[in-house]
Amino acid sequence: MVNRVGYGSGGPSRVVRRPAMFLGEYLHTFDAKNRISVPAKFRKELGRVVVVTRGLDHCLYLYSKKAWEKEAQSYAADINGIATRRGLARLFLAGSFEAEVDKAGRVLVPENLKAFASLSDKAVVAGVADRVEIWEENAWKSYTTAIERDADRYVEELGSPAK
Repeated sequence: MVNRVGYGSGGPSRVVRRPAMFLGEYLHTFDAKNRISVPAKFRKELGRVVVVTRGLDHCLYLYSKKAWEKEAQSYAADINGIATRRGLARLFLAGSFEAEVDKAGRVLVPENLKAFASLSDKAVVAGVADRVEIWEENAWKSYTTAIERDADRYVEELGSPAK
């Protein structure tokens, strides 16, 4: 997303790039070559090259290459730290795969990543703030049902009002 910041007509202005905000959930199907379509409204912000990696809750994370570079730097800083940080760094970094978005808007998901997320034919592609997540359809339904059921309690426990 791009915002123009300036001093009015004729005055100096500059372009400020805001981080992408991915929102919404879409049901898509993998083709015979393990490719899944990226929702059209996500494609521009993701760009032509993306990174797919293992995510938490047994889903996959999909980042633009630029966003992934920033994310990877934070994990790389932890690679020599305590065991739990090393483990997470390995989970995300070693499990990552760079892919091109083809002309039809599809991304190849390697078999090992599909297996990690228990993906078969149908998957939910969900925009979650700065990244896109790919979920096995029934796992997404179960996860969101549980979150919807417990959301009020979570807000109370966290002490933060829902906005």
